[in-house]
Amino acid sequence: MDKSYWRHITSTLILVVLIGLSFFLLKPILLSIITGIILAFLFRPVYNYLTKKGLHKNLSATIVSVVLVLLVVVPLWFVIPVLIDQSIQIFISSQSIDFVTPLKNLFPSAFSYDVFTDQIGTTISSFITKITGSVMTGLADLISNFPTIFLKTLVVLFIFFFTLRDNEKFIEYIQSILPFSKEIEKKLFKSSRDITSSILYGQIIIGIIQGVFVGIGFFLFGLDNALFLTLAACLAGIFPIIGTAIIWIPVVIFLFAGGLAIPALGIILFGFVSTFLENAIKPTFVAKRTNVHSSVILLGMVGGLFVFGILGFILGPLILSYLLIILEIYRDKRSPGIFIHSPKKA
Repeated sequence: MDKSYWRHITSTLILVVLIGLSFFLLKPILLSIITGIILAFLFRPVYNYLTKKGLHKNLSATIVSVVLVLLVVVPLWFVIPVLIDQSIQIFISSQSIDFVTPLKNLFPSAFSYDVFTDQIGTTISSFITKITGSVMTGLADLISNFPTIFLKTLVVLFIFFFTLRDNEKFIEYIQSILPFSKEIEKKLFKSSRDITSSILYGQIIIGIIQGVFVGIGFFLFGLDNALFLTLAACLAGIFPIIGTAIIWIPVVIFLFAGGLAIPALGIILFGFVSTFLENAIKPTFVAKRTNVHSSVILLGMVGGLFVFGILGFILGPLILSYLLIILEIYRDKRSPGIFIHSPKKA
């Protein structure tokens, strides 16, 4: 074997070792890095607008970074204590609330057997206790781990700023190391951009807006722990197929069971508005972009939640979608794929 062969083997081993060490080095802040990149993608239109108006790249990125802090970090500073308080209240109340009687009044035939009734009551109480307990623990950890979270937030803002400012350079660098032809690179980046937009804006942002509309109803009609319920509606709105109905329908049932007809009807109205947003605005938005099947997004969100935590709602669908993009490019067929749908032509 000649020297060039051993040189190639040695350089490959060194590269693998360095990649492994770099992964373990960045592992504690990897999700912070990814969060910064995702946020930069979301705020990219604002940055482009400022640069088109003649502002310098550094100034534009700084302005957008300040906007991000004002829109996200500052509200969280005030909202988290309220959420902790409301989650504690719900946790305590769930230990004594009778969940079965309202259901028995609404569906007497279904709850005619005492064993079934007791089991349903225990299951509902246990479920709500676990959910509120997990939320309460998670929010409390945010406060107890403040120094670590502060450092990770700085990483997010750092990555956010430089990803905004040097977006073109990053893309050129990635293209330079990809083992694909120029034509495939072009397809890959276009499909990736379209699918990322479709998931982030069409699924995540619109889902959050749906939850906010339902939350407005919770606040207007004076529901206890409205902020907690609004957060739950926003998370439910992100999920395809499920939607915000999984939150507001049980609330409406308990309001009717408690004789509060007017608040119940009001929340139904806001719930229908939320459903209208999904059925009217979302299809219009994703029609012009490469779209992903709802089952892929749902599986990605569930799997991502277990692997990455709350950020998995975004990362899971994106990872599966990027895999499908590669498979679609590899197929190179004229017929559309099962899981990836091309944008509709006008």
